[in-house]
Amino acid sequence: MAIILIYLGVGAAAGFLAGLFGIGGGLIIVPALVYCFALQGVSAAVAVQLAVGTSLASIVFTSLSSVWAHHRHGNVDWSVWRLLAPGIAVGVTAGAVVAANLSGESLKLIIGVFALVIAVQMALDIKPKAGRVLPGRGALLGGGLVIGSLSALFGIGGGSLTVPYLTWCNVRIQQAVATSAACGLPIAVVGALSYGVTGWSRSELPEWSTGFVFWPALLAIAVCSTPAARLGANLAQHLPAKILKQSFALFLFLVGAQFIFGAL
Repeated sequence: MAIILIYLGVGAAAGFLAGLFGIGGGLIIVPALVYCFALQGVSAAVAVQLAVGTSLASIVFTSLSSVWAHHRHGNVDWSVWRLLAPGIAVGVTAGAVVAANLSGESLKLIIGVFALVIAVQMALDIKPKAGRVLPGRGALLGGGLVIGSLSALFGIGGGSLTVPYLTWCNVRIQQAVATSAACGLPIAVVGALSYGVTGWSRSELPEWSTGFVFWPALLAIAVCSTPAARLGANLAQHLPAKILKQSFALFLFLVGAQFIFGAL
């Protein structure tokens, strides 16, 4: 019972911080679950993959409501989504296969470096300037492939990758954010299925797991993250954006550094 309460707290914290800082919850959920699994006694050989797979599965629930809201406002560019989605699906599958064959320490190191990169980007407010037109089918397919594979490795919905990419391609920021949210759905669905399959035969997994998806944590996060995200978003309206970004950058820096040192 105690562990369920902890997972409910993880879901609430992840949702609240995601709403407060305006970034996907995967960067919060994955580190939190890694720590929770360690407390639960889950084998270090599978703990990071289990955290990533469960994070991707939880994004299915938040992504559905987000996509619907953006679609109602007419901001999702479905023509771009249809070109990105096939590459994303292939990339996510490939990323999940790679992650399943990495050691827990290697995957933790990769996630730690990514967290540091995002921390620096947020702290310095580095954004790509619109410098090109939207590319053709082949380039978008390749872009989706890269976004999908990296999202599967890090357990994120892809917003921190898709939005800068589309902005760089001269897509209006509102459409970039909305289309990125729509891209998060195939990332989450294909990612959850891929991690479920790739982890199917691992004997080290805890009870109530389907491959690298841990259901007690998934359901607790799904229940708490969405309403908590609304609270965080409401609070963010009353706080300076610069302070919010710098605070979250510091948080990610500490998480990334801890992951890297823990993997060495």
